[in-house]
Amino acid sequence: MHELTLGKTGIKTVQNAFGALPIQRAAKEDAIRILRKAYDGGMRYFDTARAYSDSEEKLGEAFEGMRDKVFIATKTMAKNTQQFWKDLDTSLSMLKTDYIDVYQFHCAETVYAPGDGSGMYECMQEAKAQGKIRHIGITAHKIQVAYDAVKSDLYETMQFPFSYLAGEKEIELVRLCKEHNVGFVCMKGLAGGLINNSRAAMAFMSQYENALPIWGIQTEAELDEWLAFMDDTPQYTGEIRAFVEQEQKELAGNFCRGCGYCEPCPVGIVIHQCARMSLMIRRSPSAGWLGKEWQEEMAKIENCLHCSKCMSHCPYELNTPELLAANLKDYKQVIASNPQGNV
Repeated sequence: MHELTLGKTGIKTVQNAFGALPIQRAAKEDAIRILRKAYDGGMRYFDTARAYSDSEEKLGEAFEGMRDKVFIATKTMAKNTQQFWKDLDTSLSMLKTDYIDVYQFHCAETVYAPGDGSGMYECMQEAKAQGKIRHIGITAHKIQVAYDAVKSDLYETMQFPFSYLAGEKEIELVRLCKEHNVGFVCMKGLAGGLINNSRAAMAFMSQYENALPIWGIQTEAELDEWLAFMDDTPQYTGEIRAFVEQEQKELAGNFCRGCGYCEPCPVGIVIHQCARMSLMIRRSPSAGWLGKEWQEEMAKIENCLHCSKCMSHCPYELNTPELLAANLKDYKQVIASNPQGNV
């Protein structure tokens, strides 16, 4: 497994890191066991966020007494200085630590800078001066925000969605990070669950020596897949390349990544699932998608108010109502041809 240096942070870690959003859905004992197994298997970089309910708490318990052996990154969605300090203090408490390796502005819509009047970047500087954080990072979903942040040279890490479904703009971002010596952390390496070939996903990442993928892990079985690559790292061979190119033809473009930032919906549509149902019933075949529960959920699309609230919050700037309508039309056709609920 390739070891990389995360930009100007100087952090050295294997190119196989742990995304701790999903462990908020695991029982505490299970989560702690999985986190410790990840460490024992060679993972050293663990990414969480204040917004991930009890994820920080689980990391804190898992690594109590061995803080200097792991790198912990977390995030704040604060929009003002008061909330910034509240979030930071809460994160430190939950993580059972007196410092955070990489502290990030979460899902940034603007690039905070010294003297911009918000005081937010100054908070990062002060927290670093106090020793509460060691490196200043930022995460984004909008490509222009990501470009602006990297070019500003104010941030030591950039976290952005990156997978083998990435387009030229995302690949250019990886190059830009390398040019500016900004650590590039890849979220959504499986495109929100649409990619189901972990070997191809890992092989694709291995092409980019400065890219650190944080794989979202919830179960021990999922963890085992990534740990298996520590000693047997997939190479981007002609066979895998051909597979990826076929996947790109099928999936690349305006599809829902399932991030959920568009929610809640005023009429209760589960947008992050309903807007990609056509892909899910084909790529993750399960009779459950065609059952009564999801038929009722998909039917809510007919109540769409076309208020555009979801569109205004979509970091990928998708026409969400249009996408929902298209998925509902396709879903109805699948239901009609599968009266027994067989995918």
